[in-house]
Amino acid sequence: MKPLRVLVATLALALPSIAVAVERSVPATQDAPTAEQVAEMMAAAARYTQPGPEHRFLELLVGDWDVGSRFTMMGSDAPVERGTATTQWKVPGRWLESHWSGSVMGTEGNVFHVFGYDRLKMSFVWTGFSDMDTALNRAEGDLTQNADALILYGTLDEYLTGEHDKMVKYVYRFGGTRDEAGDWKSIDRIVLEVHDLAIGEANTKVLEFTYVRK
Repeated sequence: MKPLRVLVATLALALPSIAVAVERSVPATQDAPTAEQVAEMMAAAARYTQPGPEHRFLELLVGDWDVGSRFTMMGSDAPVERGTATTQWKVPGRWLESHWSGSVMGTEGNVFHVFGYDRLKMSFVWTGFSDMDTALNRAEGDLTQNADALILYGTLDEYLTGEHDKMVKYVYRFGGTRDEAGDWKSIDRIVLEVHDLAIGEANTKVLEFTYVRK
């Protein structure tokens, strides 16, 4: 196999989206791109494939946390239940993995999140799953302008009612220390709100988790 074909085949395995872009950028009647052209395309794609400042923000979430969870739907005065969480890099500098262990509404369980930032979408992306059901939930969203909170929107299936793709909102509210420029130096407290948007426009919060760094 010629060196150029080896290069293109390797790209197709490692970066399929870039391989497709290369193919579509060259007319069918034109010769295959040269190695130099492929290198230029790769360099242009680097702005989307390499970590950015948003990934440095995610670094602030790494650590061990004490977690209190509380059911808040319909004004419920449910007691706070205790758990712990550990957040670490799954893919260093790119993808976080968080493991929460505790109880919610009296049910013990484990919840896992994979968290990152998609530079092409220009959004934070989140996937969650647990040992309490068989669902794979997804959400995406952005920081508020002052970076006080991260707001994500997604869907979930409600197995108690049979409803599919209900809209849900996750709000991460941050507390900690900022530098003189107003950027976060450390995050030591996170309040995660889970909102069921099918409820209406008000009083949509159904669960609240408070993370305090150990």
